[in-house]
Amino acid sequence: MKTKQHFSDRVWQFFCSVKLTIYTLVLLTAASIVGTLVLQEGSHAQYVSLYGKPMARLIQSTGIDSIYRVWWFLGLLVILCLNIIVCSVERLSKTWKIIFPDRISISPDRLSWVKDKRFLDSESTPEDLETICHALLKKRTGKIIRIEDKDGIILYGEKGRWSKMGVYVVHASVVLLLLGALIGAVFGFKGTMRLEEGKKSNMVKSMESGAPIPLEFDIQCNRFAVSFYDTGAPKDYVSNITLLKGDNILETRDIRVNHPLRFQGINIFQSSYGEAPPSWAVFHIVDTKTGQTITQKITRGQSISLPEDSGHFVFKGSIPNFRFMGRNLGQALVGIVHNKGQKSRRIGLPTKFPSFDKMRKGRFAFHVKEFEQRYYTGLQVTKDPGVWYVYTGFILMILGCWVTFFISFDRYVMEIRPGVSQKSRVILGGKTNRNPGSMKIKLEKLTRQIPGTQPGPLAETDKEENPS
Repeated sequence: MKTKQHFSDRVWQFFCSVKLTIYTLVLLTAASIVGTLVLQEGSHAQYVSLYGKPMARLIQSTGIDSIYRVWWFLGLLVILCLNIIVCSVERLSKTWKIIFPDRISISPDRLSWVKDKRFLDSESTPEDLETICHALLKKRTGKIIRIEDKDGIILYGEKGRWSKMGVYVVHASVVLLLLGALIGAVFGFKGTMRLEEGKKSNMVKSMESGAPIPLEFDIQCNRFAVSFYDTGAPKDYVSNITLLKGDNILETRDIRVNHPLRFQGINIFQSSYGEAPPSWAVFHIVDTKTGQTITQKITRGQSISLPEDSGHFVFKGSIPNFRFMGRNLGQALVGIVHNKGQKSRRIGLPTKFPSFDKMRKGRFAFHVKEFEQRYYTGLQVTKDPGVWYVYTGFILMILGCWVTFFISFDRYVMEIRPGVSQKSRVILGGKTNRNPGSMKIKLEKLTRQIPGTQPGPLAETDKEENPS
């Protein structure tokens, strides 16, 4: 009659199933492949352009656009963690006493589990030979078990039994790696920040959702410097930033590409730069009707009156990329012209083409003579509280693999008995769970270290033990 299982037992059996491990790994692998092939953290317009509207909606509704942070991917990681933990506990609970026994004993059949044996004859007495063999074996294995029976004396030693724990160390490392990924995905973030020189902020824009993320301190850009190659390509750019909490300065440092600032688990990287809107500019204002030219310095946001009280002009700032007839003319200053009796008009004045506004054919043409050259620094700000779990997992992974593949469980047994033609006979055997060929080399070395012995013929009783 079948006994009814408790719910907790069914849950335990579910999570200790090897099939669950295989299915979960297959799903995670498939999801990772999809995440590699499909653009991650892109905009809706990018997905529509690459995959079309129906596929873009499917990708974004299922979370494939951010697959390593979507709930079902993180759920698979949780299931795999629980699966590994339960499987490890289930198997370790059964093998713990085998790995760490309270008492090590030798089975009555003694050398029957050893296939490769060495038979040595000696003129020494069994007592003297035991002293020599005991010292040699103790040097190799440590603790020695001695048994005396009617046939003679048995010396048994072993080392590396604990190496069977290597696989469980590897399991623990995988769990730590998965936990690090989970903690980083749930509690970490990756965002960007733009700061003009002299400005400060504690708000970071999420690279995934675009949502603002507040920091516990302000980041202030004290100054920004950029140098260029002769070709015009940027050679190096450096930001000097200060971290502030209220009026307290926490840290000040220069950061550049590949040289971030790390503070309280927050990483601040130099990622980009751009031209910031100038706070002032000098304009030539040409009256095309009279030919009169006025030169005036205008601050950003300032409104000035135009000649003959014909209107006014407001300097609004700048845009980094001004497009005209499909061409990118680079940075342009932006203003608004208010002519009396006419509709206000927004104009762009490319800094590389000072006389560009002449083509507009308006009453007044605005020429850029001079402006303040300012830059903003683009910072990438990240936080990953799971990184130390990942580092610990990698260390344990290396340690566990080293123990599993390079540390062996070696067992040695020596039986010393009275000889037939000689005074004593030594039967030496050994067994290992790694590289059986290495055990033969170890036995040969141990044989040569026993003085006054020579290989002897097998007696009838030895032939029964060693039929090969």
